[in-house]
Amino acid sequence: MGQAARDAGFLYVVGHKVPAVLIENLKATTQAYFAQSHSQKMADYIGESHNHSGFVPEGEEQYHGAKPDLKESYDVGFDFDSAGLYPDRHRPMLGPNRWTRFPGFKADVKAYYDAMFALSNVLFRGFAMALGLPEHHFAQYISSPPSQLRLVHYPFNPESPAGRPGIGAHTDYECFTILLPTADGLEVQNGAGEWIDVPVVEGAFVINIGDMLEVMSNGQYVATMHRVRKVQQERYAFPFFCACDYDTVIAPISGLSGAGSTGNYEPMVCGEHLYAQTIQTFSYLKQRLAQGQLTLPKGAKGLSSFGPKSDEVAALETRGRE
Repeated sequence: MGQAARDAGFLYVVGHKVPAVLIENLKATTQAYFAQSHSQKMADYIGESHNHSGFVPEGEEQYHGAKPDLKESYDVGFDFDSAGLYPDRHRPMLGPNRWTRFPGFKADVKAYYDAMFALSNVLFRGFAMALGLPEHHFAQYISSPPSQLRLVHYPFNPESPAGRPGIGAHTDYECFTILLPTADGLEVQNGAGEWIDVPVVEGAFVINIGDMLEVMSNGQYVATMHRVRKVQQERYAFPFFCACDYDTVIAPISGLSGAGSTGNYEPMVCGEHLYAQTIQTFSYLKQRLAQGQLTLPKGAKGLSSFGPKSDEVAALETRGRE
């Protein structure tokens, strides 16, 4: 795991023991949900939620006037009443999910979410040992995190422009991502700046390093640029973004050497970083920001502040997320 995280930033995971029935139920329910009319899905619009959960229509995510991603999604998070745990103030990315009433949706999606949360805890243990830390080092930070599951649908449109990606080049905000795709299309940028395919491997999850693990590892692991090219067939993808608890201060772990130094990374609060990135991406939040209904957290970073940079990546970034 450590070698893959250092050399590529991506790896496959097999032998994960996630029941196949959970995966098949998730795929079937997701396909049926997105087959509904646009108006039916908009009844679950994410902009009407209190903790950023619900249906995301095509065009909702857009980066600095670039072309919107060619996808739609449904987003859910750690589903619980955070008021008792956080009585002092609201955490925007935590709280009860906005669940659709679509038959079977909550049961199937929640079962898969719980399985991914359990798998993420195993992977956190592996990354800790790979960094030379105690196996359960990260456990203190992952009791009720704003880890998000996205159900992403890429409709196939043979008439869409060849150069229009499903999702533009980006890094993920959190520690790492557990991805289940149904078809090829994912590409990753290697150390030479070249885009290479990440083909679907039956029974495997794809793992990629995100912004926060880059910081915590002191640059030993680098958040990896990836994108989804124009799809050649209808495609679904289920990324689970693995974060730390909302108020966790993300900073280089003391005693770790790395490619960088602690001076290269300023501390940031996990939930506030996620919220700031989300505000800068979603139309309904950007509108509220422009109208003065909300403000960016103090010290908020711009989009794509981590990972390798290149002129090509800068030109392609739309900061949608898979």
